[in-house]
Amino acid sequence: MSTKDKKSWRTATQLVRGGTSRSAFDETSEAIFLTSGYVYPSAEDAEVAFKGDKQRYIYSRYANPTLAVFEERLALLEGAKHCVATASGMAAVFAALASQLKAGDRVVASRALFGSCLYIVQDQLPKFGVETVFVDGTNLKDWEQALSQPTTLVFMETPSNPCLDVIDIAAVSELAHAAGAKVVVDNVFATPILQRPIDLGADIVIYSATKHIDGQGRTLGGAIVTNDDEFIADHLTPWMRHTGPAMSPFTAWVLLKGLETLSVRVRQHCENAHRVATHLDTCPGVSTVLYPGLPSHPHHKLAMSQMDNSGSTLIAFDLAGGKEAAFKMLNALNIIDISNNLGDAKSLITHPSTTTHQRLSYEEKSALGITEGMVRLSVGLEDAEDLIDDLDQALTAAR
Repeated sequence: MSTKDKKSWRTATQLVRGGTSRSAFDETSEAIFLTSGYVYPSAEDAEVAFKGDKQRYIYSRYANPTLAVFEERLALLEGAKHCVATASGMAAVFAALASQLKAGDRVVASRALFGSCLYIVQDQLPKFGVETVFVDGTNLKDWEQALSQPTTLVFMETPSNPCLDVIDIAAVSELAHAAGAKVVVDNVFATPILQRPIDLGADIVIYSATKHIDGQGRTLGGAIVTNDDEFIADHLTPWMRHTGPAMSPFTAWVLLKGLETLSVRVRQHCENAHRVATHLDTCPGVSTVLYPGLPSHPHHKLAMSQMDNSGSTLIAFDLAGGKEAAFKMLNALNIIDISNNLGDAKSLITHPSTTTHQRLSYEEKSALGITEGMVRLSVGLEDAEDLIDDLDQALTAAR
């Protein structure tokens, strides 16, 4: 069956059947090709392969049959031509940015980024002579001003970590392209189930497959998705081959199993999160609830139009008692686990100010809206009423 035919499939079918490639044994589940290299029938055949005159597998740092199935399936889900799998989400971020940047280039990024992403843009890229400019991602006037001069790349995360700011991808992409920039979107919070940035004008989409795509806390992985042939051929493929952030075949197989249930899980995550967020909005001691699915969220209308009329799998909320109250609540939880991960079948909660965003100064945290009393909750697949009961008793203990 051609890729064109598979594109007509609906999402649930693509997630189960997309990219399926059986070996000569006609296995039901995708095969794991745990091999570092491949053999050739002759020296002449090896020469032809390395010249690129024959399409075949050469080395698993370059390509692997199990990775190829994962990459094809995720690309199909995104409606994209290319997907490149990486060893982790941060490997995907760095490869997508660094592979196409050089000294003298200019990057404009939203200020609200995951801590490690911020480190790359703010601390690492300038070491290579790349100018970096930060804006309030939710303010189009800031983007207009920053993109009033030539720019190489625009980088954003939407919804953002941890405050769930929502950026208008279509509007920013239009401004970026007018400035000559390519748009890179970290789509990990939304997942391809809720949001497809390429459809909204983005050029490159990045995932930490560690999160919802795996969804069960088993493995690390990342992915870069795009329709940009030139980016793939001239930048990303050489980078991946020579720097080595390749995903392992076993990881690719685990993530394939995760993709099969991604839509079902994400929809249930969102349903549970909406119920929990609605309840938290009425709880004593909770001063603010940030959830894109609630009308009270400052970007609710945009979130609904951009994210398939769904909220999110995550909630950020602020405790009036600050850090002391937040820690008391975290320590009193019985079901929900304290962890910096997210997108898992298990509900996970973290205190961003002292974990994921600890390295930021007080002023930087304040600019992002990260307070000492803020916690980020990744809502899992447990019964929502049990989660509400657990939060209620923990919030009572914190008062």
